Amino acid sequence: MNATDMTPAQHAALGDALYAAWLERMPIAPLTSRLPELALADAYRIQQHYIARRMAAGAVVVGKKIGVTSKAVQDMLDVRQPDFGMLLSDMQYASGAAIAANTLIQPRAEGEIAFYLHRDLRGPGVDRAAVLEATEAVGACFEIVDSRIRDWAIRIGDTVADNASSGVYVLGSERVAPHDVDLGACRMRIEKNGVNAGEGVGAAALGHPADAVAWLANTLGELGMPLLAGEVVLSGALAALIPVGAGDRLSMRIEGIGGCEVSFV
Repeated sequence: MNATDMTPAQHAALGDALYAAWLERMPIAPLTSRLPELALADAYRIQQHYIARRMAAGAVVVGKKIGVTSKAVQDMLDVRQPDFGMLLSDMQYASGAAIAANTLIQPRAEGEIAFYLHRDLRGPGVDRAAVLEATEAVGACFEIVDSRIRDWAIRIGDTVADNASSGVYVLGSERVAPHDVDLGACRMRIEKNGVNAGEGVGAAALGHPADAVAWLANTLGELGMPLLAGEVVLSGALAALIPVGAGDRLSMRIEGIGGCEVSFV
């Protein structure tokens, strides 16, 4: 994450622009159209300021998300490396929720496996086994990604700064112990308005969803940040993004884990 010579004031200004875009539901031009060489270190500092603005308005960090883990999503966005963002309390919904589409800008849905931690994970040196031992349960979830960048015209610096393009997320009610299911081989199917809209397997998330969580723990460890007991971690999309809008209904099942449903009004 090599830094440029950007100043804290510049980080804050761009973080404020993303916060205003989120608050007003009005996307902005890509940050990389102004800063083509935006470094990841700077993008994460912009993200931190954006998240600080949302926390100052009352939100609380309740977990983390891993983005751009599957080849399908990398191909769709032409982004070739994972990133991470913060999950906030005002993003969370339960399965069966009806979400107002006008609270989002340009939403797309991802089916994922959520990890519920009962022990801290502190990198470096975290591996798949450590993740599974620290995980109390896994469950099905939808992440509804959204971009404050106009037309999803993002490069890696844009999505990192924009909190890994997080929108909201929907947690299924069923949970199973992580050792009770083959997380790499379990199959997922998503239906949109009753029609098959996507299929995938757990291995789509960096080869194994627990490996994706290990990547996150080790990446955060380089920054002095742990994953904490009680947090939820979204481990990455198992299939391509699905555009959604008012009137759409989504349902999904992940074999051996459970399901999740959401609608948009």
